[in-house]
Amino acid sequence: MYICKNKLMSKQKVIIVSAPSGAGKTTIVQQLLARPEFRLEFSVSACSRAKREHEIHGQHYYFISADEFRQKIDNNEFLEWEEVYTDSFYGTLKSEIDRVFGNNNNLIFDVDVLGGMNLKKYFGQQALSIFIMPPSIEELECRLIKRSTDSNEAILRRIAKAEYEMQFATQFDIKIINDILDQAISETISLVDNFLNQN
Repeated sequence: MYICKNKLMSKQKVIIVSAPSGAGKTTIVQQLLARPEFRLEFSVSACSRAKREHEIHGQHYYFISADEFRQKIDNNEFLEWEEVYTDSFYGTLKSEIDRVFGNNNNLIFDVDVLGGMNLKKYFGQQALSIFIMPPSIEELECRLIKRSTDSNEAILRRIAKAEYEMQFATQFDIKIINDILDQAISETISLVDNFLNQN
């Protein structure tokens, strides 16, 4: 894990939403982005995995090869990055932070758990970090199977990673259990509203 040492100062605020894969964080982030009063703009992460059928380069992720990702690491272009699995890189480009803050918007991250913790360390009190919890590992497995985007082997790998990641829930400012989606969305909206309106 690498974190940039030079802080990018801004008066805007940062929302960090993390969760094990399949816990519902992306759905919740989309609901937050849909509220214009929050002035939230999504930080598009870079990744080296293959693009899924519905995904759009530059909107969901910046899809680049593992070699190109390593080149950007060498060029010091990432605020933070992580090799989640062998040759499977995810990271936050410094240019994305500059772009969003340059638009005078607040920044929202939809990132994995370790990335979320490291971004919170970087932004400190400027950021609210939220951990979305599945009701149980069993329910998480059902959701991943229903999603039909991964092989059985990939699902087992994601479940093992989720069990590990859930140990870090206490490292986040807020923990929300996504059992009933509408309730989890309402709770998150209320928390973000309070945070953004603090002086």
